[in-house]
Amino acid sequence: MGGDYAPLEAVKGASLAAKALKGVELVLFGSMSEVLRVCESEGIDSKLFTFVDTPDVIEMAEHPVKALLSKPNSSIAQGFLQLAKGNIGAFLSAGNTGAMLVGSIQYLKLVDGCDRPCLTAAIPRANMNPGLLLDVGANSDCKPEHLEKFALLGNLLYSMMYKVDSPKVGLLNIGEESEKGNLLTKATHQLLSQTQGINFVGNVEGRDIFADIADVVVCDGFSGNVIIKVCEGMYYRLVKRGVQDDYLDRFNFKHYGGSLILGVNAPVVVGHGITKAETFLKMIELAQDAVETQLTSKIQKAMSHFNAEQSLITS
Repeated sequence: MGGDYAPLEAVKGASLAAKALKGVELVLFGSMSEVLRVCESEGIDSKLFTFVDTPDVIEMAEHPVKALLSKPNSSIAQGFLQLAKGNIGAFLSAGNTGAMLVGSIQYLKLVDGCDRPCLTAAIPRANMNPGLLLDVGANSDCKPEHLEKFALLGNLLYSMMYKVDSPKVGLLNIGEESEKGNLLTKATHQLLSQTQGINFVGNVEGRDIFADIADVVVCDGFSGNVIIKVCEGMYYRLVKRGVQDDYLDRFNFKHYGGSLILGVNAPVVVGHGITKAETFLKMIELAQDAVETQLTSKIQKAMSHFNAEQSLITS
């Protein structure tokens, strides 16, 4: 029931996924009467899905914590509840991002050793594989150890998505030199230079995130969100001016689906509010990949190993 075109585009996207993906059971959380009405008007076979009727709706502008507390029978609250119980393998929505973040922590809990969840975004690059940027909005203020954990999470996700054994991990900064930056980036650079299990290539300037210098670029959520909003703005401005280009088209978010919330104990995908059917299909494919590659289990193991190493260092 979340998103600007709910529930129409979500149902249409689920229908596309039901036909395209084998062995995936799709559970729709929402107003069953509205969903069945969409199925009838669009000629979609409702037998493709399992339904969980949720009468409450968390609106896009509602306060996340208050909404989850006051609307336990919303699609977001019930989706997280079923995910936490293990009744579904992954949960996705184009609804209230704040509610998705709060719900993921409240119902699923953070992976042991992760202090914060983070959001990811694909960044078009000169080669065919996109880069990965994180965090892009979950954490406006960060500490160096948060960015270190984001680097570990991004490393695992990139390996899963693009089958790269040792992705290049960079730190977003205002200069290449290690002494450049603010207190956060200087301290983070020192940490990442000593972090085991990642291929840290140093600082990456803003102009280089579209190059092949780093596969994974780590930053605080404030900076990351500004970057993706600038990219979105540039894309829509140029398209409105009639510019047509294959590389420019790769900045259209519909090609990438949603963002995984990393650092919680089950796969969660958040979509853009203006997500339509084809992008919902991409979101479902991303969720399926996370489940089939056992991404959460790998993150849990990696964080456990990291925590053990840190204990040895401090002792």
